[in-house]
Amino acid sequence: MHPTRITALGHHQPDHVLTNDDLAGMVDTSDEWIRQRTGIVTRRIAREESVADLAAAAAGKALAAAGLDPADIGLVTVATCSARDRCPSTAAEVAGRLGIPDAVAFDLNNGCAGFTTALATADHSLRAGAARHALVIGAEKMSDVTDWTDRSTCVLLGDGAGAAVVSADRSASGTPGIGPVVWGSDPSRGDAVRLRGAWQPRFAQEGQTVFRWATTELVPLIERACARAGTTPGRLGGIVTHQANLRIIEALVRRLGATGAVVARDVVDSGNTSAASVPLALSKLVERRAIEPGAPVLLFAFGGGLSWAGQVVACP
Repeated sequence: MHPTRITALGHHQPDHVLTNDDLAGMVDTSDEWIRQRTGIVTRRIAREESVADLAAAAAGKALAAAGLDPADIGLVTVATCSARDRCPSTAAEVAGRLGIPDAVAFDLNNGCAGFTTALATADHSLRAGAARHALVIGAEKMSDVTDWTDRSTCVLLGDGAGAAVVSADRSASGTPGIGPVVWGSDPSRGDAVRLRGAWQPRFAQEGQTVFRWATTELVPLIERACARAGTTPGRLGGIVTHQANLRIIEALVRRLGATGAVVARDVVDSGNTSAASVPLALSKLVERRAIEPGAPVLLFAFGGGLSWAGQVVACP
C-alpha cells in the first residue's frame, strides 16, 4: 500500500460578485439579516461559465502547481451535484480539456460532502496502486439550482471550484499525508437538504434541522477523524470544514477547543459552494501561506443525505 498526499492545489471563482445589498433588491432581506444568520457578505456567480469551465480552470492551476505533465494523471474525479450534463461526465470533459490522455474519469455526487468523499476514494485507489497521480476536484454552479425568490436559500449559495493533485509515494520510507476517512450518512434526515426533480431542480433545505444536527452531532465524528490520524483537535494546524454557515463553523471550532488552528472562514466571501467549498477554502489558505507546510489540517464536510466525510491531511 502506497501512502498518498496532496501535493498541489488550485481554485477558481467567477468574476461577478453578488452582494447582500444586491440580494436585498431581489427579495425581502437585508445585509444585516444575512450577516447575522449566516455570516455571508458576498458570493460569486457564474454568468456564462459551466461547472466544467469552473472545474477545468481550478484543475489546470493545480496541475501546473504540481509540475506534472497531463499524461502523469491516472484518475480524474469531479465532486458535484449541480452539473447539468449527466453523460459524458464533467470529469471526462475536464480530462479532455487538460489533455489528460487515458485516465479513468468519473463524477461523484455526495452533496456538500462530495470533495472529501472523492478525496478518500482517490486516496484508496492510489494506495492500492491503481494510479500514481489523481486530480480531485470539487466544482459547483449552485446559481443554476437556486430559487431566487426564496430568501431563506438564495442568500446562501455561490459558485466556484477547488482542485487537488493527490500523489502516491512509492518509496519505502513514505509517510501518509492523507489520514483515514471517517464517513457515513443519516438517511433518517435525508430530506433536510435536497435537490430534487426534473431539470430545472431547486435547492431546498430545512435550515434549523441542519444547524442543530451539525452543531450537536459532528464534533464526535471530527474527533474520530483526528484520532484515526493519530492526532487531536488541539494539535491541528488548520481546520477547513464545509463552508455552509459561519455560525456552524464557529460553534464547531468552539466545541473542539482547537485554539491553535487556522480556521477557514471563506463562507464570508464565497457563500456556500457545496462540494467546492472545502478545496476552495483550503487552496486560498495555502496560497496565502496561512498554514505551515506539513501541518495537520482537518478537512470535514457535510450535507445532503445527511452525509459526512472527513480526514486529516498534511498541508501541501
